[in-house]
Amino acid sequence: MFRPVVIIMFLSAFLSACAPTTPAQLGPDGLPLPKVYRIAKTGKGKIQFRMLDSVNTLRQAAGAGPVALNAALNAAAATHSRDMANQNRAWHFGSDGSSPIDRVVRTGYAGQTLGETISETYETELQTLAAWMDQSDTRAVILDSNARDLGFSWFQEANGKIWWTLITGG
Repeated sequence: MFRPVVIIMFLSAFLSACAPTTPAQLGPDGLPLPKVYRIAKTGKGKIQFRMLDSVNTLRQAAGAGPVALNAALNAAAATHSRDMANQNRAWHFGSDGSSPIDRVVRTGYAGQTLGETISETYETELQTLAAWMDQSDTRAVILDSNARDLGFSWFQEANGKIWWTLITGG
């Protein structure tokens, strides 16, 4: 009696694993609809170092030296990301008319501002980096051989939209 019960339980468990799953929702292009990328408050350091490692890998492949995260540039990037969200506009000027150079000087960064890349998206940091690398102007900022420092930050809205800012300095 014990043996048939065990076999029935085993078969039930096995067959339940074969049950159909909910299919992914597809968009008009036939591809799965993206899921919102939510950044946890505890993920800030992980994301910044994942971006730093990725940028340095790309720079090494291009023959450029590595960059290091810089707290002042991170602060300038964070300020600008939030400001772009407040303006609801991805552009290089602050709501006060400031340029990337102005914002970096305000943080006390001792080096020279070399470039800034920005994005308004729902994509991850690595998808955003890939998009930046596909454009010659933003790729030039990331691979600038004069860069020694990197600032990277973001602001995420409640709906999931992310405002990314990357700043290089030397």
